[in-house]
Amino acid sequence: MKKILLILICLIISSSLAFADPKMALGLEVYNNKAMCGTCHVLQSAESEGNIGPNLDQLKPSIDQIIYAVTNGIGVMQAW
Repeated sequence: MKKILLILICLIISSSLAFADPKMALGLEVYNNKAMCGTCHVLQSAESEGNIGPNLDQLKPSIDQIIYAVTNGIGVMQAW
């Protein structure tokens, strides 16, 4: 019984990580190559060093703020 439980836990953990990786890869692809956010913004996890827009590491926007900004644009930043 303990062996089965351990196997189930391992499967759950590995499946959760498997779902997270493609989303992270897609997000980085959009940030770095499609929308090219790093041209203007600093974001350490994306290794971007832009110096035009706000530093996202310092600003730490919420998910709602990010969705609003990307959907509607802000100031000179266009909507994506």
